[in-house]
Amino acid sequence: MRRTVLIDAPSNLGLRPPAPGVVPGCYKLAGALRDQGLLRRLGAREGGVVVPPRYDPGEWKESDGDFHAAPLAAYTRTLAARVEGHVRGGDFPVVLGGDCSILLGAVLALRRLGRYGVVHLDGHGDFRHPGNTAVSGPVGAAAGEGLAQITGRGQPDLTDLDGLGPYVRDEDLSVLGLRDADEAQPELTGLGIAHTPVGGIRRRGPERVAREVLTRFHRAPLDGFWIHLDADVLDPSVMPAVDSPDPGGLLPGELRALLRPLAASPRCAGVDVTIYDPDRDPEGAGAVLLADLLEDVFAQP
Repeated sequence: MRRTVLIDAPSNLGLRPPAPGVVPGCYKLAGALRDQGLLRRLGAREGGVVVPPRYDPGEWKESDGDFHAAPLAAYTRTLAARVEGHVRGGDFPVVLGGDCSILLGAVLALRRLGRYGVVHLDGHGDFRHPGNTAVSGPVGAAAGEGLAQITGRGQPDLTDLDGLGPYVRDEDLSVLGLRDADEAQPELTGLGIAHTPVGGIRRRGPERVAREVLTRFHRAPLDGFWIHLDADVLDPSVMPAVDSPDPGGLLPGELRALLRPLAASPRCAGVDVTIYDPDRDPEGAGAVLLADLLEDVFAQP
């Protein structure tokens, strides 16, 4: 049996300030979930904290590319080393973010080990890159560029660390739960990147969608796959404490049904959880929901 290990990666380096002089609060995600007893409830070993650099946009301008690029690259390498060591040792990392840029650390770790896929559960395509700014807007915040960056689209100091980019091939991705009208879908379709928005998950059923993903991954020459879970894949009626609470998301039961078959696969190498912001959730309801979900899906039997 694999040992679950809980790792904190409280980085908010990939998000723009929500207001002038304000720091994004998603760096508190890990602490909020640990306050729900998540370590005990998962039956997990302690994996410690990968401490991020200071959040400081400084004199960054829109024309400068991604802000925090240098500290984010350094943090990605540090987090990758932690994740790589655990996966190599047979552990199952549950990585608590942070914003979506922590996915870079997970996929860099796995790229060092072989060829891995990614199940990208997110309410948004996160596919902004220099080649599509006319549609998606200017680059600058890595958290909104994650899917593009892990496939090698973006500035090389983030997309080609140690000469290993792209970290994930287009054909080794499955993008699930983005909103039905997400602007990235036409480009994803043209590139052959598999994606199923919320409407498609509901029409076919989350269990069937998960089985189809597993079938495709099991037929590919992959060493395994990673799950990226962004809290904004959930509908804001149940998870409003995110930076982009767009309507039309999944409900908790749908997300649970989607995750269970994926997490049960012996080829699932780990999961990261991102974007929940305790500063936007004074009652802590989002932390309760996420902790319950993670326990239901990832707890050791």
